[in-house]
Amino acid sequence: GRRRGAEVALQIGLLESYDPGLAEVLAGCVNGGAGVGFLRPLDVEAAAEFWRSALENPDALTLVARDGERIVGTVRLILARQPNGRHRAEVAKLLVHPDARGQGVAAALMAALDELARAHARTTLVLDTETGGQAEHLYERWGWNRVGEIPQYAVTADGVLASTTVMTKRLGG
Repeated sequence: GRRRGAEVALQIGLLESYDPGLAEVLAGCVNGGAGVGFLRPLDVEAAAEFWRSALENPDALTLVARDGERIVGTVRLILARQPNGRHRAEVAKLLVHPDARGQGVAAALMAALDELARAHARTTLVLDTETGGQAEHLYERWGWNRVGEIPQYAVTADGVLASTTVMTKRLGG
């Protein structure tokens, strides 16, 4: 990995097909304690299986951040299909590999996600995140608003029940 603050040549774009780097990022995050739907330890093959299946969803757009050829982060925009929901989308799986943190990867991914949402005429975004976690404060800094908290919503990577915070962001349009 790079030392914190080292310069990165970050490129962000839509993922066209499965890349093993996605599994490395997911496993690295979960094994580092991220509460993103998995328990640790998470092996790379189980992470790869998740991504291969997830990428089959035609309503989910996956952005990746690359430092050179290596995927260092990802985020997903899941477009609502319902006729009454064509203005909204869910944000999921904002993940930055542990050795790429502190370099603006998450902020760059979320800025690109906002642009992607606008390009798909999505003006209302929603997400959920572990209550009290570092991500909750980052989302607030990026203009997300706290809607509420659901007690004992999900199990953490270590198997402990935790609350989740539901957040929303309104994009101009």
